[in-house]
Amino acid sequence: MPRLDQLLARNTPYSRGEVKRLLKLGAITSQSGAELDDWVEPADLPLTVRVLEQDVGLADSSHVLLHKPVGCVTALRDSQHAVAYDYLEGAALRDELRAVGRLDLDTSGLLLWTTEGHWLQRLTHPKWKVPRTYQAALAQPFVQPPPGFTLDDGHQPHIIEMRELDGGSLHPGLARPDDATLYASITITGGAYHEVRRIFAALGSHVAALCRVSFGNLVLPDDLPPGEYRPFSPEDVIGE
Repeated sequence: MPRLDQLLARNTPYSRGEVKRLLKLGAITSQSGAELDDWVEPADLPLTVRVLEQDVGLADSSHVLLHKPVGCVTALRDSQHAVAYDYLEGAALRDELRAVGRLDLDTSGLLLWTTEGHWLQRLTHPKWKVPRTYQAALAQPFVQPPPGFTLDDGHQPHIIEMRELDGGSLHPGLARPDDATLYASITITGGAYHEVRRIFAALGSHVAALCRVSFGNLVLPDDLPPGEYRPFSPEDVIGE
């Protein structure tokens, strides 16, 4: 059961000491006017309180689905590039959010973030084989992978499905560059460095644009613009 002062310190810019002073001054009240206890029932979360006459949502965990744009890296900070973390301004428990896997600088699409380590492990560890689906704009045709298909470095990708797409099947988040001659969908379980791009390159093609459109059972919403986010439930990813 989380302590109220701890929740307030995690969800506001105030330190634990400042929170305690505000509580003593009566500057923190429940939205409904009910008495605030030192401990908060997990079932009552998320909980909205008033801090100095401003409504503040209190949460003990946070899970965020970001539509990552092209041109930023999956990092909290980077000296050379924009970072996806900057798009999470205003998210619950933002300081504690960590990315579930990575998307590279030139890849857009569904990027999950969580504050809970066990969910980070559950969604990314290879033993769970959580599928990820990408749509790609390709500059050349590709051949289907042969049996025992292996990349140059010895990595053997686990490809669940790989197929061409018609224009009506494309996600709005996938760019349509001028040099694209066809489009494809690929579903894999894994997240090795530049894995999708390397797969298509090894099969005779070249990725001109790439967008992750699903992670497990969770699909990138068509109406979520690049750079925007919304909460999600980890159970929806794995169907539990």
